[in-house]
Amino acid sequence: MELFYKKIGHGHPLIVMHGLMGMLDNWATPAKVLAQHFEVYLVDQRNHGHSPHSDDFSYQEMSDDLYEFIITHQLEGANILGHSMGGKTAMKFAQNYPLLLNKLIVADIAPRAYEVHHEQILAGLLAVELKIIHKRSDADKILKQYVSEVGVRQFLLKNLYWPEKGRLAWRFNLNVISETIEQIGEAINDRQYDGETLFIRGERSNYIQDSDKEMIDIYFPNAEIETIANAGHWVHAEQPDHFLECILDFLK
Repeated sequence: MELFYKKIGHGHPLIVMHGLMGMLDNWATPAKVLAQHFEVYLVDQRNHGHSPHSDDFSYQEMSDDLYEFIITHQLEGANILGHSMGGKTAMKFAQNYPLLLNKLIVADIAPRAYEVHHEQILAGLLAVELKIIHKRSDADKILKQYVSEVGVRQFLLKNLYWPEKGRLAWRFNLNVISETIEQIGEAINDRQYDGETLFIRGERSNYIQDSDKEMIDIYFPNAEIETIANAGHWVHAEQPDHFLECILDFLK
C-alpha cells in the first residue's frame, strides 16, 4: 500500500509512525526539532490520516507497508521511531527486516500482548451519527458521554474533516478499527532483534511496566529503557523537551 507522508529536514533519514487513531500531523511539532538533525518522514499508517483504507488491518500488513515505503523511497538504514501502535509496527518490522534499519525507538509500548481497553472510546465514536451532525462541537457533545478526558476527545476529533460541504467524515477507518481492535493488542514476538533499541516510557503511564523488561530483554537484547518523569502515554506531547533530548542523545 502506498502510504501518505510528509518529509522535512536534511540528514540521515528518520521515519516516524503515529499511534492508534492518530495521524502524522500529531507529530508536526517534535518533527520541526528533529528536522534540524535528520531528514524526517512522517507517515500515516493504513486506515489513518490521508493513507488508503483497507479491510486488512494487522501488524503484518502495517509492517509490510513500512517495508514497501522504505524500498520505494530508498530509505534502507533509516532510524525508525514509533509511538504506541506505531511502536509495535516498528518492532515487527525490525524483527523481520533487521538489515533495513539503523536504530529503533519505541515510545510507550512494550512487545507484550495488551487486553482490549478502547471499548468506551469506540462506543463513543460509533455513537456519533455523522449524517445528522454538522459541527465538531456536536460530535464532542456525544463523545463526552463516553469519554470524560478533554484531551482524549480533542485528539480524536482532530480526525473529523469535511470531504464535501455539509458532510463530516472520520480520517480513520472506524468500522475496520472497531472490528479488528483485538489484533492491535497482540504481542510482537516473531524473533529477536539485536540492533540498538531505545524504549521510552512515561512515568505515569502503565503501558511499559517493570515486569515488561524480561520480554524486552528476550526480543530486544540490545535495548535500553528511558523513563520520562511527569508524563503519561503521550510522552512526546506531555514532556517534549525531555523526550526529544532522549531521542537525540540515542541517535547521535
